[in-house]
Amino acid sequence: MHLSLNSLSRKRKYLFGLVLISLISVICAAFSMTGSDNFDFERREILIRRIGHELLLQSGDSISRVLPVKKLAENEYQISFEHELTFRSDSLVNTTRRLLARDPLASDYVVNVLNCGNSSVAYGYAISKNKKDDIIACAGRVQPRGCYMINIKFKPTGINMAKNEYLLGSLPFLALVGFIFMRSVKPRRVLPDVQYSNMFTLGQVLFDAKNRKLIINEKIIDLTGTEARVLLIFALSPNETIERSRLQKEIWEDEGVIVGRSLDMFISKLRKKLEVDQNIKIVVIRGKGYKLEINSSVV
Repeated sequence: MHLSLNSLSRKRKYLFGLVLISLISVICAAFSMTGSDNFDFERREILIRRIGHELLLQSGDSISRVLPVKKLAENEYQISFEHELTFRSDSLVNTTRRLLARDPLASDYVVNVLNCGNSSVAYGYAISKNKKDDIIACAGRVQPRGCYMINIKFKPTGINMAKNEYLLGSLPFLALVGFIFMRSVKPRRVLPDVQYSNMFTLGQVLFDAKNRKLIINEKIIDLTGTEARVLLIFALSPNETIERSRLQKEIWEDEGVIVGRSLDMFISKLRKKLEVDQNIKIVVIRGKGYKLEINSSVV
């Protein structure tokens, strides 16, 4: 009984200390964000200019200038160029994503490439903090040489700042809710770490679950985090029917998100990536779910 009381006391002290540290971290983050806003916005303009510079280099132009970046609105900027250029759509997407990842306030933004003459949209895409919400079309296509302007519009940060101020005023209430939540919450079920350390042989394909890659004949195919988790469930039970409800629960519902058509979308993407080996395929088991079929002669 004495040991039980001591254990309970230690748990309460641990929870209190954890809540206190979390609240202090929130306060420090809020104040530091307020003081660094101007610096971050100025740094953003430099990153945007760097996008134009790299786009010219990719077009084979190392001489002409990127014209001064225009600020069209509070969260919208325009890049223009001295001469005409050409670009690959996927290169532009990768360049903006790589450079703007250095901007702490640029988690969500929309990019539109406009024709100089009539401001019509030649190409556009949207990047989100949650990658599954990205909207990217026509990847890999080369745009004809011409006069282009690039508009980048960021999701307004004013809302986030207002949330920070509201959070600071609500700290006592959050402390109480956090303490109750930490006592009652159950850790969500996750796939054991040991599984991610294994390599799976699927026909002639080697599946590296930890690094999210498919390897066949020295060719490497990258997988997204969700694709890797879905394939891991199949790889652990090859040639067995996996219920649709199980996939939805283990991949999405345990994270607090319920998704319908997204599952079919990820299955379709996996099928295309597994087409490198005709001996393995994901088939639909009508009314039940899916199955990863592997030809027994190559397992």
